[in-house]
Amino acid sequence: MGSIGRYIFRTTFGAFLVVLVSITTLMWMTQALRDFDLMTHQGQSALVFIGITSLIIPLLVMLIAPIALMIAVAHVLNKLSNDSELIVMNAAGMPPWRIFRPFLAAAIVVSLLVALIAVYLSPRCLRVLREWITSVRAEVVTSSVQPGRFTVLEGKLTFHIRERSPNGQLLGIMVDDQRNPKERMTIFAEHGDILTNDAGVFLVLENGTAHRHEIGEGDPTIVGFREHAFDLSRLAGMPAVRYSVPERYLWELYSPPPDDQIYLEQPGQFRAEIHNRITAPLYPLAFLVVMFAYLGAPRTTRQSRAFSLVSAITVASLLRAAGFIGTIAGADMPAALVIPYLALAAAIVLGYLSIARGVIIEPPAFVTTAVDWAIEATARRTAALLGQTR
Repeated sequence: MGSIGRYIFRTTFGAFLVVLVSITTLMWMTQALRDFDLMTHQGQSALVFIGITSLIIPLLVMLIAPIALMIAVAHVLNKLSNDSELIVMNAAGMPPWRIFRPFLAAAIVVSLLVALIAVYLSPRCLRVLREWITSVRAEVVTSSVQPGRFTVLEGKLTFHIRERSPNGQLLGIMVDDQRNPKERMTIFAEHGDILTNDAGVFLVLENGTAHRHEIGEGDPTIVGFREHAFDLSRLAGMPAVRYSVPERYLWELYSPPPDDQIYLEQPGQFRAEIHNRITAPLYPLAFLVVMFAYLGAPRTTRQSRAFSLVSAITVASLLRAAGFIGTIAGADMPAALVIPYLALAAAIVLGYLSIARGVIIEPPAFVTTAVDWAIEATARRTAALLGQTR
């Protein structure tokens, strides 16, 4: 890659980063407002709020990166055209492929980034997000229990602790559970800790006794224990943790355990998500080929680039829409999963042939004439209205 190639790559990748950061920040802010109750109602710090909401950024980047690359390529090509650099390079005998190579290098970098996010980073962050929210909600439950007070939750569940140690451990615990209409259970324990894992949120009690009294029976049953786990998942607003399809790694989607309950309920979602992860890194390459095919050829001042830009954006939008439709429909109809592959292959092959031959893609003459007529009519109408207002 020569100096011209490095210049194009640097300009393209810099524009890509600016667009990616801008759009991702805007989307993150709109998503973060949904979890603002972590600060207002649940008393969490701003640092915890930012940390939790930032875990959705990899998923946003995976969706936004191809669009950001398309905008960056369009910006750089328009800049090269407006400065007559494309015309100069073409007049100097530089083939289209040589101009295309630095853009392709930038697209490969973006595709590798999207592949890393799709295969590992996005599901990993979504898992951490689920676990963090579960932990925060569990802390809300335990923090509502004050030493020396009887705290009633859900109307029929009473907690009491003697004190709370500096490291957060609960001492002198009493739990009176009357939620089961057939029995009443009261648990006493010397101390306990909160444990969060894949199965849910638990209050792990140590060195105590459990008093179980069935309704209609005379004497309760008393059982001593060294360790007992009391389930807080329901109180924390979270069921037992079962990772959803987007939270699975690619290899877990490909080969789930045969007794996986979610897989047994939604096998089509696993299949559709696998193909969605595979095709995600191909969209930056396809968008680049489409954009360069429409805007990469040098043009005279009489040849409008606006129509070509609108056409390229339309084709890219249809290409992405085909991917969404194929993924959604593929959950029920496996044959629909072929749609994204066919659309990507057609866009890349046809776009490459157009680039290699140096074809200038322009709209039909009747479309240009119709648009020019509409613009002139609008201008005349606007001028007439302004004249009347004066």
